Amino acid sequence: MKSYALFALKRFVQLLVVIICGCSIAFFISHLSPISPVDQVIQRVTGRSSFSPDAIVAMRRTLTELFGTDVPLYQQYLHFLARLPFFDFGPSLLAFPTPATALVRLALPWTIGLLTFAVLAAWLLGNVAGVLAGYFPRSRLLAALGLIFIGIQPIPYYIVAFLLVIIFGFLWPVLPISGGFAMNVRPEWSWQFILSIAHYAILPASSLVLVGIGGWFLAMRSLVSNIVSEDYVAYAELAGVRSGRIVRSYVFRNAVVPQLTALAMVLGSVFSGTVITEQVFTYPGLGSLLVNAVNGGDTAVVLAISCVSIVAVATGIFLVDLVQPLIDPRVRPE
Repeated sequence: MKSYALFALKRFVQLLVVIICGCSIAFFISHLSPISPVDQVIQRVTGRSSFSPDAIVAMRRTLTELFGTDVPLYQQYLHFLARLPFFDFGPSLLAFPTPATALVRLALPWTIGLLTFAVLAAWLLGNVAGVLAGYFPRSRLLAALGLIFIGIQPIPYYIVAFLLVIIFGFLWPVLPISGGFAMNVRPEWSWQFILSIAHYAILPASSLVLVGIGGWFLAMRSLVSNIVSEDYVAYAELAGVRSGRIVRSYVFRNAVVPQLTALAMVLGSVFSGTVITEQVFTYPGLGSLLVNAVNGGDTAVVLAISCVSIVAVATGIFLVDLVQPLIDPRVRPE
């Protein structure tokens, strides 16, 4: 127990280092952008009405102090580190004076729901199909499914998304291709609203699931192909154990451990796919918010989304590291 506590403490320190380094890189990249939030606000305000030069100078001075760009970059960085534990990134430029964290909080549930369903569905379907294909290598149906999964995997997310839009939005218009829920449904905790969200999430989630299944399928099939040659599997078959029990209790339980480890690792790549997918389907998640913030020079929102994503992915990997020694006795916490 003492060794596991020390292992967890080391992993927690690594988590903090990864978060600080990742958020620091996001800070410097966002502040090296040639787009100035102060200039963006002045252009929007002065474009609607005429202002005197003195008023523009006073406005620039006030906005510079408000966005904290009136001090050197290293002081801005120290202020950022001090506010990071509280996720305080300042006001949003596009929705001033709303805090950037508030906008992220509104968009976060959409992306989390989409990501959770897509990752778990792709992981479950790919692993189940991989186990069956590895244990029954002569099955023509499983071989055909494997070819389909492997053929779709290299296709980029946005290509699959566009194909789904063309098929189910124009050729066979049975599913919605934009938005997060129906406009005539009131956003509240009701079955009508939940079903509307699920209906509008079918195509965005399907594009992520279809691309993700192939990787899990290939990895699981390779693992199972090695496990079925082990002595304990051969002994179970000679002892007359049913195939279903062998697959479930002997093969899947041993092959699923490395797949659980890879589950958290894939979150980062899937999140990059959601950014593109949300743009294609106009889905109201972090991806759409991030693209709008980049186009509008909203540094605070870009930094908030980047830091939240870094913390989420790093925490997911951290939790998997903590769980792995508990589910796999071969892994010793060191």
